[in-house]
Amino acid sequence: MSDDWGSALKEIGDKTDKELESRISSLTRMKDEEIAELFPDKGDKKKLVELMQIVEEASIDNRKTARLVDNIQELAGTAVKLLARFV
Repeated sequence: MSDDWGSALKEIGDKTDKELESRISSLTRMKDEEIAELFPDKGDKKKLVELMQIVEEASIDNRKTARLVDNIQELAGTAVKLLARFV
């Protein structure tokens, strides 16, 4: 009986691992096989996903900053009015 449980748990773990690899590859330019080779442990794959989220959040912040810099002359009057009101 314990062999059945062990093999079932391994099968479920392997399937989950493959699904995670597939999901990561859909968000990157890497193939499932490359992800499996670079990040063989499930914990490593989870860390990769966490890193990707951090990078994405930073990219969003960088785009917002760049947009503000691009439009600062047009927005300066509004910023001055806001600052004058609350400072």
